[in-house]
Amino acid sequence: MAVRTIILDVDGTLVNSNDAHAHSWVEALAEHGYSVPFDRVRRLIGMGSDKVLQETTGLEKETGPGKAISNRSGAIFRERYLPSIRPFPHVRELLMRMRDRGLRRVVATSGKREDLDTLLRIAGVDELIDAAATAGDVRNTKPDPDLVQEALQQAGSDPRETLMIGDTPYDIQAAQRAGVPIVAFRCGGWEDADLGGAVAVYQDPADLLLRFDDSPLAANRAGEAGPVRGAAD
Repeated sequence: MAVRTIILDVDGTLVNSNDAHAHSWVEALAEHGYSVPFDRVRRLIGMGSDKVLQETTGLEKETGPGKAISNRSGAIFRERYLPSIRPFPHVRELLMRMRDRGLRRVVATSGKREDLDTLLRIAGVDELIDAAATAGDVRNTKPDPDLVQEALQQAGSDPRETLMIGDTPYDIQAAQRAGVPIVAFRCGGWEDADLGGAVAVYQDPADLLLRFDDSPLAANRAGEAGPVRGAAD
C-alpha cells in the first residue's frame, strides 16, 4: 500500500523544545519539594506528563499533589520558556513538500492542545496540519499506542499506508505498538542507539527534506526503502 499519511510528533521533532520541557519539570518538582536532576528528567521527555510524574515522584496525575505539580510544570513552560522556543530548520518546507506530494499530515503529541496551537504557529505550519491528537484525546499517552491510534482514526488511515516521524524512543514504541513504521530525528537529543526500531534516522527536518526523494516517505510501500542513516553532526 502506498504511503498516504504522515503522523508527526511536535516537541523535539518540529520545534526545539525538549530541554525547555525538562527544565520546566525540574523547576516545578523543586517547588514541591522534589529534587530531581535535569538529566534524569530529560530522558523522560516524550512521555506524557502522567508518566513523567509517576517516574519522578511516584504520584498519580489525578491526585491533588500530582495535579499541582503537572499544572505548575505547564505554567512554567508557557511563562518562562515558550516565548524563546524556535523551530528546527526547514520544518515548513518539509511539510509543504509532504502536502505537495499529497500526503496527509496529522499530529500525535503527548502535549496539551493549548500548547500545540502555539507551537505549530511558532513552527509556521499551523495551516499545514490536517488533524491533531493530543493528550486530552486519549486515556494513555506515549509510549502507549493510543495517540497514534487516535491520529490514524482522525486521518481515516490504515497503519500500512502511514508513516510516523518522531524523535524519542517513546515515539518509536508507540508507533510500533500501533503497527505504524516510524522515521526518527536526532535533533530531539537522542542517539542512534536509542532510536532502534525506526526504519530511518535523520539529523533533523532539513536533513530529511534534502533526502526526501530517497526516503521512506517517497517509497511505494512503508519501510520499503529499508534502514537509512542520514547525515550526522
